[in-house]
Amino acid sequence: MAAGTLMLLFVAYELWGTGLAESRSQSTLKQDFHKLQVAAPAANDFAPPMPTGSAIAIIKIPRTNTEKTVVQGVGVEDLKKGPGHYPTTPMPGQPGNAAIAGHRTTYGAPFYNLDQLQPNDPILITTLQGSFRYEVIDTKIVSPSQVEVLDNTQDNRLTLTTCHPRFSASQRMVVTARLVGAAAQAPPVDPNAKKKNASDLSLGDEAGLSGGTTARGPAVLWGVAFLAVWALAYGIRRIVGHKWIVWPIALVPMGITLFIFFENFARLLPANV
Repeated sequence: MAAGTLMLLFVAYELWGTGLAESRSQSTLKQDFHKLQVAAPAANDFAPPMPTGSAIAIIKIPRTNTEKTVVQGVGVEDLKKGPGHYPTTPMPGQPGNAAIAGHRTTYGAPFYNLDQLQPNDPILITTLQGSFRYEVIDTKIVSPSQVEVLDNTQDNRLTLTTCHPRFSASQRMVVTARLVGAAAQAPPVDPNAKKKNASDLSLGDEAGLSGGTTARGPAVLWGVAFLAVWALAYGIRRIVGHKWIVWPIALVPMGITLFIFFENFARLLPANV
């Protein structure tokens, strides 16, 4: 019964608790993006590299009533904030295959209804270079290893990726859309800036398909901490015999340790579930 209760609490945290964190991040990111629009560099200026986790665009999908701020990067921490742009692909609106990953069921689930998109449905992207319209041309299901969907292309397109089916990470849904109108040329890059190559990233980081193993230790430690608090409270209740006093007091430290355990355990899951 205790194990079942913990599982239900974790499901509730994943479906609703993570959404609250994403909502706070989106509010801040939207303000940050508007500030960047005001201070956007001239077309001929060098384009500074965008740090991971920073706001780079606004994506709107009318069919699914989706409007989210897109961040740079597809790591676990990046996708907690919102849809993430694959750093080794062109920016949306620029020539080639721009790619964005997003959660399907957690952290606001921006791509929850991605399967509802139909051919010719619009996807609207606003970047610091302007506004762009894409129209859906294809939806397919692939395995997590088929990262060739992120390869650059001769045509100008947008690729959206998310986990499939819902509540699972066994496959990936890939939606492809073509750019309507002319692409915006990428601003010049500072030749002295360090270039980030695809080879610098692992498969999990690049594709946003796997969890972060660095959270394994903290997850175990906070899990043990929660069990220790529970065991201590249980022992005191057995000695004192007044459970109506012990458990209300124990709920605070138990809740804190359990929440931090859930936070770290969730980081072990695929980044765009």
